Amino acid sequence: MAVAAGEIVTSPVTYPGEGVALSGFLARPADREPKPAVVIIHEWWGLNDHIKDIAQRFARENFVALAADLYSRLGNSVTKDPDEAAKLMESLESQQALKDLNAAVRYLKQQPFVDGWKLGTIGFCMGGTFALMLASHNSDIKAAVPFYGQIPPTDNLKYLLCPILYIYGEQDGWIQKADVERLRQGLSRLGRPGEVRTYPACPHAFFNDTRADAYRPKEAQDAWQRTLAFLRAHLGA
Repeated sequence: MAVAAGEIVTSPVTYPGEGVALSGFLARPADREPKPAVVIIHEWWGLNDHIKDIAQRFARENFVALAADLYSRLGNSVTKDPDEAAKLMESLESQQALKDLNAAVRYLKQQPFVDGWKLGTIGFCMGGTFALMLASHNSDIKAAVPFYGQIPPTDNLKYLLCPILYIYGEQDGWIQKADVERLRQGLSRLGRPGEVRTYPACPHAFFNDTRADAYRPKEAQDAWQRTLAFLRAHLGA
């Protein structure tokens, strides 16, 4: 059930991490009835307006959405420079970032307007990689939607704790088709619940409507509707 734009509430938030206060952007329906919630994990650019807009889209679809800032320990950096973005991403320590995402999940579970049994995650590019990791490490996550993230070794897929919907553009210059096919086959062979959805004419970051070079509106809309249907099915929304 969608809600009107004026019926959502947004705010910056902080929550405790390991030795530091972490930050994020929260969007939710204005009523305080417990709702399903998603942790949104940003691209290498940082927690920018595009990711905040996605959080608000989720709120209008009756989800609580927390866009976690993985660069909280790096001064909450946001950039449009790919060289700087690459340096920021390389500065992240994967296990610490995963701990910070677990802290975001704990924060959501504590909110009175969140149904703590109905938590999912979605991530894009770098965030897609971490969404897959979170789905293998946190049993509170009941569904995950990685957009064009890196594929782990096939044997790692046996640790998946929830269903995944992996979304990919076949013209992606970063993530290879062979790896995505390996993911598809690995899920089947290991009996893990998951689905791979590919879009033949789409490049990396095709969902990002601030990237004129990459954005594909028709396919992005289809991916959004599939994402909503998947999360509603698995979170009982």
